[in-house]
Amino acid sequence: MQGGPDGDWIDRFQGLKRLSPDIRSELTGRSSIVRVPAGQVIFGPGQPPEHFLLLLAGTVRVHQVSEGGQDIVLYRVDAGQSCVMTTACLLAHEDYLAEGVAETAVEAVALPRTAFDRLIAQSAEFRTFVFTAYSRRITDLMRVIDEVAFGRIDVRLAHRLLNLVGPNDEVRATHQQMATELGTAREVVSRQLQEFQRRGWIEQSRGVVRLIDRTALAKLAEA
Repeated sequence: MQGGPDGDWIDRFQGLKRLSPDIRSELTGRSSIVRVPAGQVIFGPGQPPEHFLLLLAGTVRVHQVSEGGQDIVLYRVDAGQSCVMTTACLLAHEDYLAEGVAETAVEAVALPRTAFDRLIAQSAEFRTFVFTAYSRRITDLMRVIDEVAFGRIDVRLAHRLLNLVGPNDEVRATHQQMATELGTAREVVSRQLQEFQRRGWIEQSRGVVRLIDRTALAKLAEA
């Protein structure tokens, strides 16, 4: 669903506050507000990017599936951020290689590709905003690659459990969901959770992991 911009959304993005009046006018005049429900696919492999997206509310999960069927979460886009995958594809004029899904209900500003190209060429401030956000995200993405390639799965799993824990010391996620977050196989996560349980750090039931010894998990997560 689309509509006109709701108020002066530009000031929600720190790097856009310095735009000149004419560039602000073009940015708001050419953009639209897009709202999508939770669970909807926003973009996918093989699709060309049509808009530069700036998130106003909600969370978008960007993930990729390998040829062998292994799924990995690359990063999430939250309110106040842009999508590095979309930026890269717009700049390179290439199709998406990953899938973006609305993890929650999402509200975003959508700037058409033609307007994005023109503003990149005309405005140093807009160009700085785009490339600053891009460089930060690339750093985050390289960290994910480093963790998947070289990080210890027990350390990463302990860290993830501590990040996901909710009321009553419970993590409500399946082994497959945690494996996707960590970029590994479900069997690997299951074996490691069994080891944590053997040590008395957690208890498991269907779809729920309850943390028994947070101190031990936190010590491992910092290893």
